[in-house]
Amino acid sequence: MKETGRTSVSRKVIEVTGIVQGVGFRPYVYRLANDCGLTGLIANTPAGVSLEVQGEVEAVERFLERLPREIPPLAKISGIVPRDAELQQETAFRIKASSMRAAARALISADVSVCEDCLREMMNPRDRRFRYPFINCTNCGPRFTIIHDIPYDRARTSMAKFKMCGACQAEYESPASRRFHSQPNACWDCGPQVVLLGADGARMDVAEPIRETARLLQQGSVVAIKGLGGFHLACDAQNEKAVGKLRERKRRVEKPFAIMVRRVEDAARLCVVDAISKKQMSSFERPIVLLPRRAEAAFVPGIAPGNRYLGLFLPYTPLHHLLFQGGKFEALVMTSGNLSEEPIAIDNEEAIRRLNRIADAFLVHDREIVRRCDDSVVRVAAGQPQKIRRARGFVPVAVQLEQEMPAVLAVGGELKNTVCVVRGSEAFLSQHVGDLENLESYRFFEEAVEHLQRILETEPKVIAHDLHPDYFSTKWAQERAGVELVGVQHHHAHVVACMAENHLDGKVIGIALDGTGYGTDGAIWGGEVLVADYGGFERAAHFEYVPLPGGAAAIHEPWRMAVSYLTKHYGNEVEKLGLPFLAEIDSRKLRVVLQMMEREINSPRTSSCGRLFDAVAALVGLRGTVNFEAQAAIELEMAARDSGSEAAYPLDLNLQGATWQIGTKPLFDWLLKDIRQHTSVASMSRKFHNGLALVFVDAAERIRDRTELNRVCLSGGCFLNALLLETMIAEMKERSFEVFFHTEVPAGDGGISLGQAVIAGRRVGG
Repeated sequence: MKETGRTSVSRKVIEVTGIVQGVGFRPYVYRLANDCGLTGLIANTPAGVSLEVQGEVEAVERFLERLPREIPPLAKISGIVPRDAELQQETAFRIKASSMRAAARALISADVSVCEDCLREMMNPRDRRFRYPFINCTNCGPRFTIIHDIPYDRARTSMAKFKMCGACQAEYESPASRRFHSQPNACWDCGPQVVLLGADGARMDVAEPIRETARLLQQGSVVAIKGLGGFHLACDAQNEKAVGKLRERKRRVEKPFAIMVRRVEDAARLCVVDAISKKQMSSFERPIVLLPRRAEAAFVPGIAPGNRYLGLFLPYTPLHHLLFQGGKFEALVMTSGNLSEEPIAIDNEEAIRRLNRIADAFLVHDREIVRRCDDSVVRVAAGQPQKIRRARGFVPVAVQLEQEMPAVLAVGGELKNTVCVVRGSEAFLSQHVGDLENLESYRFFEEAVEHLQRILETEPKVIAHDLHPDYFSTKWAQERAGVELVGVQHHHAHVVACMAENHLDGKVIGIALDGTGYGTDGAIWGGEVLVADYGGFERAAHFEYVPLPGGAAAIHEPWRMAVSYLTKHYGNEVEKLGLPFLAEIDSRKLRVVLQMMEREINSPRTSSCGRLFDAVAALVGLRGTVNFEAQAAIELEMAARDSGSEAAYPLDLNLQGATWQIGTKPLFDWLLKDIRQHTSVASMSRKFHNGLALVFVDAAERIRDRTELNRVCLSGGCFLNALLLETMIAEMKERSFEVFFHTEVPAGDGGISLGQAVIAGRRVGG
């Protein structure tokens, strides 16, 4: 610091980390520095931004106070480190070109919805971007899906091929403009354009492709529409024939479709929208939000068969808003542009090749999607938004960890998969990758791994994977050379993922309930209570084992699990029980299943909670076969919500050595009694949920008595069931437990890569 006459002048170099690139941070700092009367400079670096300010000491201090308080809406600061520097001869504050000197540590912003300022301009006939479908500014628009590399500059995005016109360049260079250093800045004269193609990929000769698309949708057509992270398949949600056509062509028999509506008010006419759900729908991320349907609202039956909830979301791109402006429809089906279980299409030619038997037309554009990214899905439970699918809007925002760890790559599991890279004290989960059951998904998995490592400029020498030897992700990890492999038990990863996002340390009681997880004894686990920390776990309680007849076939045919439980408790002559659901089963098939279990052929042991849900759903007559994962469990939850019963089916807790075993015989005794007395499905479903919650609370109490642990973590796909989650939390709190659950990452397998990464990082880092 130097004295200049009576005025004390200082210069500070300030390193800022966090989400500070592509969100208007440099222009914000430029304006703030000028407002404070300071000179200096700012530049993007691979670590974030580096800035220098010089001026009167009080002005510099005022700048440092205001810097974190007035940041742009999409920015997020994780660190500010100032240090003194030598005074310089300068007369202004300027923005410098980006630096590539340091290792890449900047956080990349996620894609966000178009802002209100841009929408007003787009709808203004006097504005030069009137009806321009790619309007954006530093407060909105694409980010993650257009980035090739960092620092985040236009040259490293898919906008590089579009040279800005004079007017756009002037905005880009003007500190007074909302588009000052907005990397995707463009207009009709210099930016991406939309084109409408026929089913064969030939260009249609239409003056206004978006208006023509709206007309086609009104007529009942299915149109593939290119968005931010991939293609949607769209049709009029109120046109029964169009919905049926899309469902048949997409080979999506009963899985619900997501619905896009124009405004929150339109959503409220269809569903019950509470304050938390409204906030989620209207957020920058614009996820699909699962909402309870209104009984009085009319729906096309094919939208969400057998489901009391609808997945609704709002337009998030300018193109979406223009579609609704140009059409007379009130709601559009907007489902992922793929065949069932394949990754979403992102390239124009790829989309035409893969979707030409589904779509009647294609609305495409010439801005490349660098990274495919599905819509995120959120559900409010226990007063908090739960992420069911974490993708667009939330990726690649980091999960903050409590301590620095070595670089680790975690490759997740098999279904609903994500991958995770840990860098320092930040864990970066990929977008939803999906099920690794086909070649396209496997390639997407490899793309996600490569992209995360590249944008984070890290190549971990530690890879964490699931213990299941047949998972594609496990095999991929084991094929890597020159790395340290860390195998992580599936349910331990679930519990630690919950611990990590809730910033817990030490031991906890972890309740991990799901469909499938490879156990340390070679059985299929899924109804587990663990005493766990980051270093390891003890299996403290679990469901009793039953056969899984036919292996994966039992997942698709829940009646097999019903027969498995009945055989365990009542012997092989299940047909003599006279239960209604048995009448729908082919007798020859039933005998094969009974013989399979008796001879222990392709009938691995399982303690899965998900398979118990299947068994109960089949027994009460809800669902003997399923068309998508967890369908039986979802319908059981839906039925339970029609009952206010506080009764609960009993389950046993038996101590076997040092482990509590949860016995299901009392549950099935009472369930069969209710079935024979024609008790309502709603009441039986509710009593099952209540009994399930109570037995795990009882198990937790007995473990607390032994260990003095009072913190409980709830994880696993069964906790995407909001009724089970809320019931268990209420019972746990009634008995004075501290309860933690997921809000940042999915409770299901979309979150286990975080747990794997943290376990491996702690294990190798000491």
